[in-house]
Order: sequence, then structure tokens, then C-alpha cells
Amino acid sequence: MRTLHLTWSSPLPPTRSGVADYADELLPHLAELVKITVVAPPGSEPQVGWREKVTWLPSHAPPPGLELLHLGNNPYHLWVAARLRQFGGVVVVHDAVLHHLLVEEAASTGDWGRFAEELSAAAGKAGKALAWARRWGFTGPLDPFLFPARPAYLRFARAVLVHNRNAEQVLRTELPGVPVRTVPLAVAAFDGGDGASFRKQLALAENELLAVHLGFLTPAKGLDVILRALAMLRELSVPVRLLVVGEGAEGENLAAAVRAMGLDAHVVLFGYARRAQLAHILAAADVGLVPRFPTAGETSAAVLRFLACGKPVVVCGYQQFLEFPPEVALRIRPGGEGAVELARWLAYLAQNPEVLAEKKRQARTCWENGGHPPEIAAHTLVAAVAELSAALDEASTGKLEKSRVV
Repeated sequence: MRTLHLTWSSPLPPTRSGVADYADELLPHLAELVKITVVAPPGSEPQVGWREKVTWLPSHAPPPGLELLHLGNNPYHLWVAARLRQFGGVVVVHDAVLHHLLVEEAASTGDWGRFAEELSAAAGKAGKALAWARRWGFTGPLDPFLFPARPAYLRFARAVLVHNRNAEQVLRTELPGVPVRTVPLAVAAFDGGDGASFRKQLALAENELLAVHLGFLTPAKGLDVILRALAMLRELSVPVRLLVVGEGAEGENLAAAVRAMGLDAHVVLFGYARRAQLAHILAAADVGLVPRFPTAGETSAAVLRFLACGKPVVVCGYQQFLEFPPEVALRIRPGGEGAVELARWLAYLAQNPEVLAEKKRQARTCWENGGHPPEIAAHTLVAAVAELSAALDEASTGKLEKSRVV
């Protein structure tokens, strides 16, 4: 294993990104298995505790080993996209919709012509028309999901890694001839939090259910569904408190909605939580809420974070969310109709503490059995990359020998 040399490109702390957290948790374990060169993100100094375990490389330099390029659907990945275009490599797809990244790249470079060409190549005349509409500020909320723009970047990939079977199936269809593999998403447990003290800080009643929403706040995260469910529970006198952890463009709209619905006493808008704070929050939580719809095809790190800390989670029952065991990933219908089902789940858990306790025990086991602890996920990732590396080398040798014969 130690003969394998990997170059790693992704956001890193202090960037407030799920992929940065993933890298921070996984890289020290990878460094125990193979030689790792980490590309330093431009414009910021990485704040990590494993700095001496790896070799560092400037963001403009070519990779000394097979490069793993981590793509997410936000501006933090622009420099990674630039490296992919220049050097190629193995792409780890964290979001199976890359439309926002392509828009951000065009806006930052001013190259709207390339944006139109690439979206046209991926989606024909409709893609070209949408690209030029987007250039002049006309866009719809479903545009990214109808025009995910994956080929614009993945045509540069030698191979692709994903974190769920749904994404693998989609990409195998779109990328014939490109190797695609699924590996577990590494997510660490935040053990050691003081849940009792945090619940006391919130002045929670002994029988009050604490539901937590975790992650960057966007319209697709289902916050409107959560508030509607909470309003129903208030009318039914079911003791539930909602804690919203995260920041984003929807923060002000969310606060206004809470006030308008008279839910101030039932909702705590915590904002961004540092790791130590998050450990206390997750220890205090009873259930996680991730009713995301629509989805960018990603495996939810928020779902896995809840499971890792022994908490069941409510999800929309479609696409990759169906890959989580239903015993701990409690399903509701996507969209507005899910509010009633969410209210039913929360009422059921609040009124049946023995069921909730059993689901908490099952949640931690699900995370462990899925191969998500970083020390386990590191071995799986290395094995997958080693297999891909051997296959890519064999394919390159075959092409070279064929060209010599010709």
C-alpha cells in the first residue's frame, strides 16, 4: 500500500465546507496508509492538526502522483475545477449536480462563451438557451437539477469515485468507458459532548424532544416543511423544540418565517457551530432532520453525522436517501406533503421514548456497519484507488503497445 502516491485537492479548514470537514477527518488516516501530497488551497492557510504527516504542494503545481480532485457544487471548489481542467485525474464527486460550480466558474472568469458551449454539449439546444439566459440573470429554481452539467467537468476525469449507488448508476450511464466506483463517505463521530448540560442551557423540559437541522441553509433543505410540521405539533401540544445549526442565504428568511408563524418559543437559530459546540449539540439531540428536496445527488454528511452520534434521522424517501436503512432513516414524502408525515414521526418518537432509545442504538450500528468511520473508510478508499490506478496503467500500456503495432 505504501508504494501508492496520491495527490489530494479539496477545500480544507478553516473553510466552512462539508468537504473540508471530510478531508480533515479522513486525511490523517490516509497518511498512515500511503504517501500523500496535499495541494494547499489558494488564498488561505490550512488549519489542520496533521500538517506534518503529509507533503504540501502549491495550487498551481502539477501533481507528483495520481490526483484525487474533490468536486462540490459551490465556489470553494473553483480552484479544484481549474486543476482538473489542466491536469486531469480521479474525480471524487461530492455533488452529482455541478451546475452551480459551472456558473460560478463562468462568473469568476468572465468566460460565458465556454459556459454556453459546455452546457450545450451536455444538453443540446436547451442547454445553450439556458446558458445565455443565465448569462443575463434569468434563472429558475430547478435549472441546476434539470441541467446538472456533469460532463463539463467529468470529461477530464480518468476515473470517478462517488459515495452512493444511485450516483454510480447515473454516472456509468453518462460516462461510458470511464471507471466509476462507490466508496463509503467518511464521517467521524463527535464523542464526548455534554448533552445534559446543553439541554439544560436550552431549558428543555424532561420529556421535550430536541430535533436538530444541521447544514448550510438553502431553499432545498426543506426548512419550510420542518416549520409547517412544528406548527402542527404546537397545535397538538406535542413537546418538540427545533434547533437549526448552520448559516447561509436562507438565514434571514428562516428567522422571518419563524416570527410570522409564531414559533419563536419552539425554534432556536443557533448559526454556525464549531466542532466542540457541535459535539454538545449532537449529544443533546434526539432526532436529526434532513428533508432535502430536490437533491444534488450527494450522500448526506448530515445524515451520517447524526447516525454516527447515535441519533435517528428523518429524510425524504427518494433517490440516494433510500440507501439508508429505514429503521434509522425515517422516510417522508418529498415536498410539501411531507410536513404531515414529519409531524407524525416526531409525535410518535416524543410519545414513545422506548422506541426512540432503540432507534438511537440502531443508528450508531448503522454508521459502523456502513464503513463510514474515517479509519475504516480510509482503507476502502485506498483499495479502490489502487485498483483504479492499476487498471488505468494497464489501459495506458495497452494503448501504447497498440500504437506501436500500428
